[in-house]
Formats: sequence, C-alpha cells, structure tokens
Amino acid sequence: MTIDLNTIAKDLAPAFETRAAEMDSSDEFAAENYQALREASVFAALPPEEYGGGGASHSQMCDFVRRVAQACPSTALSLSMHQHLVSAAIVNDDAGRPGRKLLETVTRKGVVLVSTGANDWLESNGEARKVDGGFEITAVKPFASGSPGGDIIVTSAAYDDPENGPQVLHFPVLLKAEGITFLGDWQTLGMRATGSQTIRFDKVFVADEAIALRRPRGGFHSAYAVILTVALPLIMSAYVGLAEAAADIAREKAAKRAGDPVTPYLVGEMLNLLTTAQLAHADMVRKADDLNFEPSLELAADMLTRKTICANHVIATCEKAMEVVGGASFFRRLGLERRLRDAHAAQFHPLPEKRQQLFTGRLAMGLDPVELEPAPTLRKVA
Repeated sequence: MTIDLNTIAKDLAPAFETRAAEMDSSDEFAAENYQALREASVFAALPPEEYGGGGASHSQMCDFVRRVAQACPSTALSLSMHQHLVSAAIVNDDAGRPGRKLLETVTRKGVVLVSTGANDWLESNGEARKVDGGFEITAVKPFASGSPGGDIIVTSAAYDDPENGPQVLHFPVLLKAEGITFLGDWQTLGMRATGSQTIRFDKVFVADEAIALRRPRGGFHSAYAVILTVALPLIMSAYVGLAEAAADIAREKAAKRAGDPVTPYLVGEMLNLLTTAQLAHADMVRKADDLNFEPSLELAADMLTRKTICANHVIATCEKAMEVVGGASFFRRLGLERRLRDAHAAQFHPLPEKRQQLFTGRLAMGLDPVELEPAPTLRKVA
C-alpha cells in the first residue's frame, strides 16, 4: 500500500514548527524531527513497494518536502538530500545500472543517507589510495546535511589511476566506519538545524566492490544528468515551502493595515515574486516526470536554469515579506528573519548563478558546458 504522505505531513508539521525557532537559536540538529520521519517510514517512502518501500512518487515527495519546509525548512532540506540519493538509485536501477542494493538497504535496514556529492561537483576532492582489496580515502567533506541523524554517507574522492589517469570514485560508507570524524562546525547564517557539518575521512577503507561509479575527473559526466534532474526539484521544494510560509506571515500582518495605501502594492509585488518561484519549481517537478525522464545534458541545463530562477525569487519573496511587515520583521519571534536567512542558502546549491549561466550559455553556443582543463595534481590531505 502506497504511503500516505499528505496525512503524515499534516500530522508532523505542528511539532516541527514548534521546535524550529529553538533549534535555530541553539544550532541544534533536528534530531526529534528526524526520528519522527523514521517512525513514519518517510525515509523509505520512495522505493517501489516490491523492494519494501512506500511506493510514493517523486512529485509526491517534492510536495511533502515543500509542506515540511513550511514548518521547518532545515528538516525539509536535510530530508531532500536523502531522497535525492534514493531517487537517483531508482532511476539507475530502472536503467539497469547499480541502484537496487542501495534501495534495499534503505527499505530493509531502515538507513538514512547523507550526501556530499553536490559540493564536490565534477572534480571532487580528497585522495583515494589503492590498497589490497580496495581504497583508503583521505578527505574533508563539508555540507553533510543530516549527518547527525544519518547512517551511510554517499560521497566521492579523486584517484590518480596509473592506467586511466585522473578519476573520481563514487561510493557509500557507514558513518560509523573507522577513520570518520564529525567536525561539528555547522554554525551558520541559516539552515542551522540541518546539521550540515564537515566530515573528515582519515584513511577510511572502501572495498573494491563498494565503488558504485568510476568516471574521468573533470568534464560533465552523464551521471550528473540523472543527479541534477532528480535532486534539484526536491532541494528547491524546501525553499519554495519556506517562501510560502514567509508570504503567509506577511499577509497576516498586512491584513491589519488594510487602510494603508502602500501595503496592498507591496503584497501584490510579493505574490508576483512567490508565483515566479512556484512556477519555476513546478516546471522542474514536471520535467522530472516522476522519474520517467530520459537523462540528457539539455535537461540538466534546464534544471539548473530553473533552479537559479527559483532561488532568486525565493530570496526576493522573503525580502519583500520583510518589507511588507516593516520593522516588526526584525524580531525573531515573528519567524520572518529566520526564513530570510534560510532562503539565502538556496544560492549555494549547484550551480550558483554565474556558474549556471556559464554552463547553460556555453551549451547554447555549441560548446562543452564545462571547459576542460588539465587535471590538477592531487594534494595530500592533512
């Protein structure tokens, strides 16, 4: 039976919203929220029912993340990172590529996944050294959202292959593995309850059979045509949800100033900004087509473009909501300034605006979207 995400969102949102301000003020990870999501089987909601999952669709999960974000953006954003890894595994499994093992791990063992791949982008960082039976990984990986509540990290590292040249290896690792250290450094402007701390790998062993993908280092790889298409609609769901909540707060306050001649203009401007963000996001979800899309470079570029449009208008919506409310918006108890801080994180997901424009501009001109450069020499990680 397909999981009922609508009911779960309705049931969990009030408690999530109650805790959000306190977690923001204390830099506390949303551990209680994560436990509630575990108990509701949300982390296993996407895999097909034949694999023991909840059988939810990608678009349903995007909507769930958006609704959770209205209550607690940090919880929603962390959840989207797990769900995009699951989504990519579903697409890969359907195409005959490795993915089923990860899906069964999520459903049968109840694990929560953590990602750092987006921060690494195409080059990755760190060093993989070949040893008997596998590799030793030494690296420093920031932005590990949800890591305090996660079980397995899915990441990558650079490897100088003596035969094939510079490569990037992709692999999962247990977060309890020997050599992994949580640095506890997530003290930030916004999205404070995501627990997106840096993780250090000190000669962490990864077996040969655990390597899910080997690819050339640098240049765009087809794997990212899948990753970007499944990930960006989920990630931006969190930001659209928080923008909707900010607009609701502003409208409630504006209703008390119905006689002011300027306020309706500001509210209308805010709603135009919000609608633009919603339209860009809705088109991302549409293009992902509940994971029935055909991966392509052009589709990845479309997702990146819409992500920029969505992110810019989410931030602008929150800024305009503050203007609608006026000086009272500076008070933390109202929740607007927190959502504006959270919204600014949207610009840092791949790709940041100017890099996105370079990517899509080069592609439109018939060039490779990523200019190939000589592969950098690996530096030892301290």
